[in-house]
Amino acid sequence: MGATFSALFIDQDGVSSSSPCLGDLPESCVASIIQHLDPPEICKLAKLNRAFSAASWADFVWESKLPPNYHILVHKILGFVPQNLGKRDIYTRLCRPNTFDGGTKKVWLHKSTGGVCMSISSKGLQITGIDDRRYWNHIPTNESRFHSIAYLRQIWWFEVNGEVEFPFPVGTYSVFFRLQLGRASRGFGRGICDPEQVHGWDIKPVRFQLWTSGDKHSTCECSLSEAGKWFHYHVGDFNVENPNSSTKIKLSMTQIDCTHTKGGLCLDSVVIYPSAFRERLKHKGFLKCTKPCCHMLLSI
Repeated sequence: MGATFSALFIDQDGVSSSSPCLGDLPESCVASIIQHLDPPEICKLAKLNRAFSAASWADFVWESKLPPNYHILVHKILGFVPQNLGKRDIYTRLCRPNTFDGGTKKVWLHKSTGGVCMSISSKGLQITGIDDRRYWNHIPTNESRFHSIAYLRQIWWFEVNGEVEFPFPVGTYSVFFRLQLGRASRGFGRGICDPEQVHGWDIKPVRFQLWTSGDKHSTCECSLSEAGKWFHYHVGDFNVENPNSSTKIKLSMTQIDCTHTKGGLCLDSVVIYPSAFRERLKHKGFLKCTKPCCHMLLSI
């Protein structure tokens, strides 16, 4: 886009003409135009000249990109409200993975859309038997945002529970468990997977459940499959209508048929994305458990 604009004011010999150029545009005019672009596009155009650079810092440009309840988000995530930061700086800070709740949760804005995303580490979940090394181990890895995953060797009663309370902006969100069959490790400088201990998941499906306030509930059953690849298993969706109060959700993943053991599973995290991201995961081949009959939209 910037190259096209510049070409309008350069003659065939590559010499600038005496006609008006982009640098002559008023800063307020430039800002009014670029506020309709995505944040990455705004940052690219800021490199064109001084007028675009100055306009890219206008507060009203970035106010339109921030969630309407960003003041609440800033206080929740950063613990204070910055007094001297412009809206672009606030947007930049919120786009970073910000850790809270003792390092067990990370939240960030998607750089292009401004949508709120969250990840809850395995250490932020209640896992049956997690303190018994006969069943579970924590394994360091670079394949996780938290640089650690929970690995299940084997167990009879498989149950994972979690909950979160957060001031999500208005919108519809999808909840996923990020899982991999097979032990993750590294060899020869690259990630490898050992499927040796994978067993029991093809006998009975895993049940995923999601609860919100007002006893609203959705459930889905899905068999875990395809060792050696990280998948997002879709738990359910919820809808936020009031951004000024915290939304509380509870979730679980269970396989409690004690007629057989289950094992060889890596549990990284629970992730919460705007529901529009579900299609992106599906397109990349990372999505599992997508049967529409399993889910019920939850309004809060």
